[in-house]
Amino acid sequence: MRRNTIWIRTSVSLLFAVCGFLVPASAQNVGNAPATDHFDYAELTKAPAKARARKNPQEGNTEAALVGRKLFMQHCAECHGATADGGKKAPSLLVDQVQQATPGALFWLLTNGVVRRGMPVWSKLPEPQRWAIVIYIKTLGPPASRDAGAK
Repeated sequence: MRRNTIWIRTSVSLLFAVCGFLVPASAQNVGNAPATDHFDYAELTKAPAKARARKNPQEGNTEAALVGRKLFMQHCAECHGATADGGKKAPSLLVDQVQQATPGALFWLLTNGVVRRGMPVWSKLPEPQRWAIVIYIKTLGPPASRDAGAK
């Protein structure tokens, strides 16, 4: 009898533990909310004013956007997703916080990374390539503008 009681208690404890882990994960995806809602975009606000004010020297260069896409696929898509909509490792780059950030802030973040959160420092990537990635990210636009363009 004692053996059955221990087995039942262990089974119930495991069940509650598993349910406890599953409920919060599924609660994050209620409705159409993206799975990446738990990411903090505050790092963009940490860019110094001088960095935020920097202008992209390649602004308006459509070829740079193509180069940026290729570089994004090589260096960023593994974590941010091929469509930049985020994943388990990294946030969406389509959200307003990113799309409304200045090119200089995005460049600063690419250059310095967020190492404690798993984003590498890309300072060894040549400046023109980092600016090309920024241009590509900015071409993605927020989800609402992409949806409107598809109609």
